[in-house]
Amino acid sequence: MSKHLFAAIDAGSYELGLGIFEVSSQGTIKQLEDLRRTIDLGTDTYNTGKLSQLHVSMMTDTLREFKKVMDSYGVEAYKAYGTSAIREMDDAHIILSRWERDSGIHIDVLSNSEQRFLNYKALATKSRNFTEIIKKPSAIVDIGGGSIQISLFDQEKLVTTQNLKLGVLRIQEQLRRIDAPNYEVEGLIVELVSSQLAVFEKMYLKDRQIRNIIVIDDYISRVVVGKEYASPEAGPGFITADGYFRFIEMIHQYNRQAIAMTLGITERDIPNLYIAAIMVRCILKMMNAEMMWVPGVSLCDGIVYEYAEKKGFVRQPHSFEDDILACAQDIRKRYKGSRVRSETIGNIALKIFDATKKFHGMGKRERLLLQISAILHDCGKYISMVNLAECSYGIIMATEIIGLSHREREMVANVVKYNHSEFKYASHTAGGSFDLETYLTVAKLTAIIRVANGLDRSHKQKFKDPQVALKDGKLVISVGAGENVTLEKGLFEGRADFFEEIMGIRPIIRQRKR
Repeated sequence: MSKHLFAAIDAGSYELGLGIFEVSSQGTIKQLEDLRRTIDLGTDTYNTGKLSQLHVSMMTDTLREFKKVMDSYGVEAYKAYGTSAIREMDDAHIILSRWERDSGIHIDVLSNSEQRFLNYKALATKSRNFTEIIKKPSAIVDIGGGSIQISLFDQEKLVTTQNLKLGVLRIQEQLRRIDAPNYEVEGLIVELVSSQLAVFEKMYLKDRQIRNIIVIDDYISRVVVGKEYASPEAGPGFITADGYFRFIEMIHQYNRQAIAMTLGITERDIPNLYIAAIMVRCILKMMNAEMMWVPGVSLCDGIVYEYAEKKGFVRQPHSFEDDILACAQDIRKRYKGSRVRSETIGNIALKIFDATKKFHGMGKRERLLLQISAILHDCGKYISMVNLAECSYGIIMATEIIGLSHREREMVANVVKYNHSEFKYASHTAGGSFDLETYLTVAKLTAIIRVANGLDRSHKQKFKDPQVALKDGKLVISVGAGENVTLEKGLFEGRADFFEEIMGIRPIIRQRKR
């Protein structure tokens, strides 16, 4: 059994965290070090769009410290991620370059959907509880400095996920601007939160009864677990709704110094804790949930899980790929797309993808993007049947798909767009807004989705279950003898020309004999 030392760095909105982990080839993950340094990047970014030079210097010093710790452990690999505070900086590329130059640590910036997806993977480290909980209607409430993400699960499947600009530090900055007296703060928090929750409830919750809430955050997680208001009989980190309300009452009764001593935190952390606590209370009441689970996971847990997953050391206890597809299906439903047609086109497209692997050289991730493109292929019809291509592109770019990076979402948006409009060829050396490799991937996926779409031109699912095979240097797509495919054959040539241009093999329609 081999062991690997891995470091995960979370450059969050309020803290910089370092986790040192021992990861075995048998799938065990053991944390050896957990360092945290408070650096309030979010308040700067959400207020001015830039960091103060003080915070830039503090980050540099802390990253240097982390580098020394990593070297002392003999870390073999590391991954450092920045979240919303860095993501929303106007001069992010400049500052990131300075930090890498001065500390030797490279920080990648996560999109919101990537960040939340990693947090879900962190829950996989608590796999038994997570899998059991989401069998019942449940909500994951992921609280960050800039926003919160609410994701609804039922029968282990993701129902919907939405991002709300209600982050702890963002609300803190709004309260600072209002400069309200202390006795009004709670009411203002409730007003800010409830207005957006009311929209979420109307559009996505409806009559769904949520049983459990899973909270991921950097504030409540540290103080609720193991206290007298928790529910140890239900398991570590569980607390009933009534127990949580008692926790809120305790905060109300004590002064700041007493709260800090009771909860074992600094007085500086109390305002952020208070905002997060009131937000969760609002969500609990809106959903009328019975139980909360506060597992105490961090982004670093998700980062190390992803590392172990890529190495093949762990098996997924939950199908995260299904969550991505479920998110796409939710978007399709919202914009009144046809489930039957998207399934038909998706089935044809995947068969073509699998049959032509040696021509396109794409992998599992690109196959997933093709599936998503098929699901969302006509979402723009909700707005305009004439400007279908542009409207589809706009919807996809304006809608987060959990688990996809911004680049991957843009790839899907372009594939769907060029399914309905002329393909925009790039220059000889570049892919426009994409690098060359991404541009070529978009072209290949577009070629496949165009052929699949053309085979269902009549919307009658004539090619619902075609046979796809390579024969005599051609891609032969066979349909049953009883189908009238005159329309599909007549309009197929243009799509076949583009496919042959991109893939180097020509698709043909063949009708099986009786």
